[in-house]
Parts: sequence; C-alpha cells; structure tokens
Amino acid sequence: MPKRPLTPAYVFFYVLFWPDTWRILIGLLASIIVVPLIRESDMTAFEITMLHIMMACIGYAATAGPARRIAQALQKWILGGNKPG
Repeated sequence: MPKRPLTPAYVFFYVLFWPDTWRILIGLLASIIVVPLIRESDMTAFEITMLHIMMACIGYAATAGPARRIAQALQKWILGGNKPG
C-alpha cells in the first residue's frame, strides 16, 4: 500500500477524527470551567496552575468514551460512512 502524502487537508482531518483531540479539548474546557468554582482565594499562582493541570488530566482521562463517539459521529457525518484507509 503506498504511503499517503502529508498535506494540510490530511493533517486537518486526521486531527479532527482523532479521539485524543476531543479528550484534550474536553479536559481543557473542564479545567477552565471547574477550577474557578473550586479554587480558594488565598491560593498562590503555582497552586492554581497545578489545579488547572490536575483538572485537565482528570477531564482527559474521564472522557475516552464521549471523545470516541464524537470522532465517530464526525467521521460518519463528513465521510458519509466511508472510512479512510
């Protein structure tokens, strides 16, 4: 099987259909939304940063199933059920 050329469109759709992309985005979104709600007023910048990192990692780890379904739904919607490969 010949190797596919690395084009901007190929990279874009690879990232779009990759479940880890959605896990990362959901983890970052969880961090942005949840940390301001749970942090205390006397926390240092280091502590707040660590809280953001921990929340992003928890969000990443907890969203394997939803991220896979998002990627599959996008593949089905954009490709019409024709999987590449």
